[in-house]
Amino acid sequence: MATKIRLQRHGRKKRAFFHIVVADSRAPRDGRFIDKIGTYNPITNPATIDINLDKAVQWMANGAQPSDTARAILSYKGVLYKHHLQVGVRKGSITQEQADAKFAEWVVTKGEKIAEKRSNLEKASSSKKDEARKAEEKKRESIAARVLSKQNSELAAEVENTEVAAEETVAVEETPAVEETPAAEETPAAEETPAAEETPAAEETPAAEETPASEETPAAEEPAADAPADGETAE
Repeated sequence: MATKIRLQRHGRKKRAFFHIVVADSRAPRDGRFIDKIGTYNPITNPATIDINLDKAVQWMANGAQPSDTARAILSYKGVLYKHHLQVGVRKGSITQEQADAKFAEWVVTKGEKIAEKRSNLEKASSSKKDEARKAEEKKRESIAARVLSKQNSELAAEVENTEVAAEETVAVEETPAVEETPAAEETPAAEETPAAEETPAAEETPAAEETPASEETPAAEEPAADAPADGETAE
C-alpha cells in the first residue's frame, strides 16, 4: 500500500487549519488517514507548525512520500535533514552522535533565522503602525486646520457684517435734514389764519339780523279803526 504524507483541511471558510497526516494515496484528501503527525496553521506570520519529528522521520524511513506542500513543511522543520542524517547512520558513513550534533547545530541556526525573521516582522509591523498613526495624526491636524480656517472666515465675515450694519446705523442716525424739517412742520402762516377763521363782519351783522323797521310795521298790520270790514259793505 502506497502511503503519503499530506495535509488534511480543517477550519472554516478563509480560516483554514491543516492536519499533517499519513494516509493511503487512494483515500480522499479529507477522508480516512492512518496516522496524524502534526498541525499547520498558515494564518499566523510566520506560520505555526507543530510536528512530531521522530514519527515523521520513521514514516519517511518506511517509504511514505510527502506531497509538495508537506515536503516544504517537513524541510522547514528539519525532518528531511534528519532523515538524511539517519540514512547516513544506517549506511555507516557517520555515527549517531555525529548525526545528533549536526542536527542540533542545524536547529540552533534555524532558530536564529526564525527569531530574526520574527524580529523583522515585528519591526515592520511597528513601523507600519507608526506610519499609520502619523498619517492619522496628520489627517486630523489637516481637518482641524480646515475647521479653524472656516471658523475664522465665518467670524471675520460676521464681524465685517456687524461693522457694516453699525456704520449704516450711524449714517442713518446722523441725517437730521430728512427727519427734522422745521419749514414744513412749523408753518404759522398756513395754520393760523385769523382772517379766515374769525370773520366778525360775516358772523356779527346786527344790521341784517335786527331789522326793526321791517318787523314792526304798524301801518301795514294795524288798519284804521274806522275802516269797514270786508263783509260789511258801507250803506
